[in-house]
Amino acid sequence: MTIAEAAVRWDMFDRDIYASPYETFRRLRNEAPVYYNEEYNFYALSRHDDLGNVLTDRETFISGKGMVYNIISNDMEMPAGLFINEDPPLHTMHRSIVSRLFTPRAVASLESKIRALSEEIVDGLEGRDQFDFMRDFALQLPVQVIGMLVGVPKKDQADLLAVFQKTLHEGSVDPDRQLMQGILDSAAWFNDYLDWREKHPTDDVMTQLMKFEFKDETGGTRTLRREEIVTYLTLITTAGSDTTATGISWAGSLLNDHPDQRQELAEDLSLIPRAFEEVLRCEPPSYHYCRWTTKDVELHGQKIPAESIVVLLPGAANRDEDKWEDSERFDIHRDPAQVFTFSFGPHYCLGANLAKIEARIALETFLSKYPEWSVDYDNAVHTKGIDTRGWESLPVIVG
Repeated sequence: MTIAEAAVRWDMFDRDIYASPYETFRRLRNEAPVYYNEEYNFYALSRHDDLGNVLTDRETFISGKGMVYNIISNDMEMPAGLFINEDPPLHTMHRSIVSRLFTPRAVASLESKIRALSEEIVDGLEGRDQFDFMRDFALQLPVQVIGMLVGVPKKDQADLLAVFQKTLHEGSVDPDRQLMQGILDSAAWFNDYLDWREKHPTDDVMTQLMKFEFKDETGGTRTLRREEIVTYLTLITTAGSDTTATGISWAGSLLNDHPDQRQELAEDLSLIPRAFEEVLRCEPPSYHYCRWTTKDVELHGQKIPAESIVVLLPGAANRDEDKWEDSERFDIHRDPAQVFTFSFGPHYCLGANLAKIEARIALETFLSKYPEWSVDYDNAVHTKGIDTRGWESLPVIVG
């Protein structure tokens, strides 16, 4: 039997597939749209329509068991307020609280500050003909923006980032212990800041969360508990820095691989918003997310039993041939329409608009100064986790 004839296999822990998953994803869509992995006991869905249906069916496919495989497969208990791992009514309550911090008006008001930060970061690269596109550029802006938004002083943002990077990207023989330790480390870090911020209130998110009053699931009015605030801050800071930076770094590699399209962007910066949407379609930072079935489901003639783990593959669905013509091709003029990079439906990412504004400004600033660069792929390093997928290091040569 040749390799081409072998049954398709997808294993989220396989680093070779992780590095280049799209041929496997194509085969999953065509040969096994409901793929069962016996070793890890999950069902994987890869087609666009299937992801859309699952993400909007909150009765059959729930989030309360966990949003990623290591959590859901080990029945790990998550802290209160981590609403990406919740179902109604808790998800509705907690999400509505945080959504007040990310209104379109609030996000738009940050644009001038984001541009100033981006220009400062790019100016700091002056005189260097080699640097790391991820570590020295893509990662710097989201961390500083979220730090500014939340209320973490600039001098301390690197320390907080180190906690998140260890949790999200370092390999481990015990990823569950690593994940929980990361949550505990983050909680301890933010607890110290909350003690200080209570005595020094300002107009940042941290202060707003401490003052906020709301009706909880019992109908009573109260303020947030300390552990809820810590959870919110951990979620906002992690999601706001890691996935945004990963998206920007994917733009760095994709535009390197398509220099003609990069030149178009450098000559017409107004094309950047749509181009970044195409980046997110082709290389979503989320490698997978999960749901748990509450009842038996039949899909494509195959039964998914109740109480099963369903793994959703946004990178596969975003390249579905039935949704986009020439779907494997990167095209900055394409209208990506509905993609699943930021999930979909009730769990659509609250920070998506902020991420897109940051990426647009980052690329405008970078392309204005560096219209050409070359990626040193021999020394580039992918991230090590299974939840997200991107570049941990992306060395480039400019000029």
